[in-house]
Amino acid sequence: MAHTMHDDIEKVLVTEEELHQAAQRLGAQISKDYAGRRLKVISVLKGSVVFLADLIRAIDVPLELDFMAVSSYGAGVKTSGVVRIIKDLDKPIEGYDVLIVEDILDSGMTLSYLKELLQERGPASIKIATLLDKPERRQTDVKADYVGFVIPDDFVVGYGLDYAEKYRNLPYVGILAPRVYEK
Repeated sequence: MAHTMHDDIEKVLVTEEELHQAAQRLGAQISKDYAGRRLKVISVLKGSVVFLADLIRAIDVPLELDFMAVSSYGAGVKTSGVVRIIKDLDKPIEGYDVLIVEDILDSGMTLSYLKELLQERGPASIKIATLLDKPERRQTDVKADYVGFVIPDDFVVGYGLDYAEKYRNLPYVGILAPRVYEK
């Protein structure tokens, strides 16, 4: 049998069904909180796109969507702490209630920087929704307003999260076997 990407997963941390339920739960909460407001959802590429697609379909208030791409990792495993904007927003956010959607909040360096940057552009508010929260990795005081799952400090992939651009298309979140990245 051919080796598949599933073979590189030590264990499934969050199942497909749990991911679906989390998107529904957060979508319902966000819909309540942003009723009657000008919601602009900003997705941080690329990791958050799978979560984003499920989340916005669970939000039943009008919203606008925009994307940013930032780089802080390079090819390494640990965050370098240096953030580069690769793709900026297409439209202004002045007066909007901004919701930043992230796949994972770990050191918080990137999000902390992004929040400061976007705050200067005059939004009505900025909140953060993250699928996964890894509090023991935090190096800043940034907190997510909407959290799917609090997870331990394991190396996770799937449902948008990658290792060296692979595994994003796994339908669940799994812990990557150390032999894969300890080469």
